[in-house]
Amino acid sequence: MKPRYRLAVERDAEQLLELTLRAYEPIRKLGIRFAAAHADLDLVLKNIRENACYVMEEDGRIIATITLRMPWGKQPGPYGVPHIWWFAVDPDTGKKGIGTKLLQWLEETILRDTLKVPFVSLGTADKHPWLIEMYERKGYVRSGEQDLGKGHITVYMKKQLRHDL
Repeated sequence: MKPRYRLAVERDAEQLLELTLRAYEPIRKLGIRFAAAHADLDLVLKNIRENACYVMEEDGRIIATITLRMPWGKQPGPYGVPHIWWFAVDPDTGKKGIGTKLLQWLEETILRDTLKVPFVSLGTADKHPWLIEMYERKGYVRSGEQDLGKGHITVYMKKQLRHDL
C-alpha cells in the first residue's frame, strides 16, 4: 500500500509516543540526551501543537514521524529557516528506507515546493556513531557546532533545497 503523509493531530499522541520511545531506545542506550528519547505524553502533545509534526502512515498505522520547528516558533533552529527535529521510524518496519522516504517527502514536497525555503537545518549529537555520516550521505553539510549543555556537542547541518532563491 502507498504511504500516506499528513500533519499529526492530538489523537495521534499516544501512538507517536509509543513509536518514539521504541525508535529512540538506541539513543538512550548511548546516553545521548535528545528530548524525543525521553519524551512523555505532554511533550508529544506540545510538539504537535507548537510545531509542524508530520507522520507517515501505512495501512492506517503511523510508521514514522518527523517535525519541523519553525523560525517564528518557541524553539527555532539556528539559521532562520525550518529546522528538522524529532525524526523517528518504527523499528518494527525493518530496514526498508522508510526514513529516507519520509525525509525526502518533507524536503521536496513541504520545504522546497510548498514553503519555498532555500535550505533546511537539523542538529545531531557529535557522540552519535553514525547519524552525521548518514545525513552527509543525504546531502547535508556541517554548518556549525554548539554546546547546549546536554552532555554532547550539537552538530548543526544544512541541506540546500533550492538554488534559485
